[in-house]
Amino acid sequence: MAAVTILETKGLHREFGGLTAVDRVDFTMTQGEVHALIGPNGAGKSTFVGMVSGRIWASGGRVIFDGQDITARPAHARIRMGMAYTFQITAIYARLSLFENIALALGERSRPRVQEALDHVGLTERMDEIAGDLSYGHQRLLEIAMGVAQAPRLLILDEPTQGLAESEIEGFNALIRRLAGETSILLIEHNMNVVMALADRITVLDTGRILATGAPDEIHADPHVQEAYLGTG
Repeated sequence: MAAVTILETKGLHREFGGLTAVDRVDFTMTQGEVHALIGPNGAGKSTFVGMVSGRIWASGGRVIFDGQDITARPAHARIRMGMAYTFQITAIYARLSLFENIALALGERSRPRVQEALDHVGLTERMDEIAGDLSYGHQRLLEIAMGVAQAPRLLILDEPTQGLAESEIEGFNALIRRLAGETSILLIEHNMNVVMALADRITVLDTGRILATGAPDEIHADPHVQEAYLGTG
């Protein structure tokens, strides 16, 4: 069966005061894949996913999701279409319980649905605790659960392992493996061990442009990627 495209950008472009952050990027992601987006700091990764999610307006180009041009649609409309985006910095409600955080993400107070989302990240037993009392790593996992709770067709994870302990990273990897195939996952990540372990394909951004796209082994062996990012050239 031919792969189905879930996300596509055509000539996606963003300038800030004359500075080009993302330079006419053509990007394709297929349904059910884990696609990692990597690159040095300042490469344009967060700006790119901001435009995909609707949190940053594009200066030019198009965003196509599930066959529909969504370039002009705001973030909340894209969420309703099946996108979920977790931030580089945790965006939980620290004074509310885990249950209330998930319920807000769901838009309903269904205890079975909240429990299902927390089951994914191993936090079910802490459902009634205050989110701000969690460790930083568990707060990151709660935020992912908030995204998963929406049953998205595309889950965008921006630096999800930042600040996680090694044992928590192992748990995160197991979570993504469980989700893979159920939903499409766009993973923005600096930890190359995580990227190589999880990604079906990798796209490398450098100075706002795509430097390479391919399977993990292809990217690891690419001399241009080694020189620009991996530091092995």
